[in-house]
Amino acid sequence: MKRADIYFILFVVLLFLPFILSDQVFSFYKTFNHEHGLITSFVKFAVLATLGELIGVRIRTGHYFINNFGIIPHMVVWGIIGVTIKIAFVIFAVGTPAFLEYMGVANAQTILAGSLSGEKVGVAFATSVALNTIYAPVMMIFHKITDMHIQANGGSIKSLITPIRFKEIFVNLNWSVQWNFVFKKTIPLFWIPAHTITFLLKPDYQVLFAAFLGIMLGVILAVADMTDKQTDGNRIINNDKT
Repeated sequence: MKRADIYFILFVVLLFLPFILSDQVFSFYKTFNHEHGLITSFVKFAVLATLGELIGVRIRTGHYFINNFGIIPHMVVWGIIGVTIKIAFVIFAVGTPAFLEYMGVANAQTILAGSLSGEKVGVAFATSVALNTIYAPVMMIFHKITDMHIQANGGSIKSLITPIRFKEIFVNLNWSVQWNFVFKKTIPLFWIPAHTITFLLKPDYQVLFAAFLGIMLGVILAVADMTDKQTDGNRIINNDKT
């Protein structure tokens, strides 16, 4: 463990310590989160998901801070994504049980809002499947595009006001990694089970748990990035052979 790792761990501990030690701070958070869910979603993802990406950078490069990363732009993008995640949670938590009732599952909305049971797990699983097959792929592609845009602009704050070349970046995405790893592996093996747990929680805690999962997302992105570079390297080698 390097000194930078110790500093990083201390920073994370100090970040959450007030919520653990002070009932007033935690009570204020719960009240504010309940009344201003979109704002807290922005903040939670801006902080936690960016921390996850920094861990991913550490795994990939051996350092937490590298040139062209752009912490502020990443925080802003993650904050915006966090708002869309909160909106998606509200929509799918209501819409999926309503669809299940339409398909003949009685009282699905009441079941999801009720106490833990096998039926609630089933409804939560169905909600997670709907979320991760309809919303998640779009969000993941958007994140990858913005990530490449920030890197292309040297990680500067200017990247937040520079028009994104969606078409150019979209065409040049490594779709082999995006499909075979990010979609085919992480969604069914990690995100669907993880978000099943999320939908078993009370609504005020769902986005907080999802934001903590954002830390795990940083590790997944690091693996995907390393896979991306390995695929590109193999492609270059194969082209040289031909």
